[in-house]
Amino acid sequence: MPAAKSTFSTSKEYQSFRNSIALKKESVEHAGGIKTWSLYDYGPKAVRCPLVLLPPATGTADIYFKQLMSLGSAGFRVISVDYPIYWSHDEWCIGFSKLLDALGLDSVHLFGASLGGFLAQKFAEHTKNSRRVQSLLLTNSFIDTNAFKHLPNSKLYKMMPGFVMKRLVLKSFPRSKVDAEVANSIDFVIERLDSIGREHLASRMTLNTMPAYVEPQTINAQEMKVLARHSHPILGLSIRLDVRWMISTRFTDGGCADDITGDDR
Repeated sequence: MPAAKSTFSTSKEYQSFRNSIALKKESVEHAGGIKTWSLYDYGPKAVRCPLVLLPPATGTADIYFKQLMSLGSAGFRVISVDYPIYWSHDEWCIGFSKLLDALGLDSVHLFGASLGGFLAQKFAEHTKNSRRVQSLLLTNSFIDTNAFKHLPNSKLYKMMPGFVMKRLVLKSFPRSKVDAEVANSIDFVIERLDSIGREHLASRMTLNTMPAYVEPQTINAQEMKVLARHSHPILGLSIRLDVRWMISTRFTDGGCADDITGDDR
């Protein structure tokens, strides 16, 4: 018997999104082969510095359907991406740079959640000389993968069965009572998790746990905002404070940064 659909995936808003915005494929060269990115691109194509949305390890490009629909309809160009398989942060950054080249984009604003936020910061590092990243918006992200030291070693995921990885992921979701909107969001993400193949999930879990950290002095984005839910089940207060320390360390030369928590969003 098929699993019941989530409230979000059966909503009129999501159905309208799927019917009006096509999922596109963009292939880029990588080490003599080809990597294919999947993406939704909505809003005026004349905008050459769009907002690019980077999902968490458990998310797919369509988890941002509300943002795509609302911002795109308001005249902003918004692109939400699904990652192909990469096994290191440097490889991911090179691949993402090639994707932007293929889309004809010299600069972008980046929004990232959890792993997406970490990758956004690493890409800002990677492109520090070109200032390709105009601004960063991070939600429940981190600056050091040591935040996930309680998870299995990053070298194990390539061979780990898919159901074991999904079990690890599901343990991170809140078990306590949450409001209806949050509960619906969690149900939707869990539903989308089932659409991520084993190797793709292994790649994301590897990127989430392999030893790496952000060097704040290398980030040239002119503006950064951090959104954090105090009740987030995975990231503790100390990790959010690390992100805030990075911001206060980096933005001392004219850039600006804000820390947005709770209802301030």
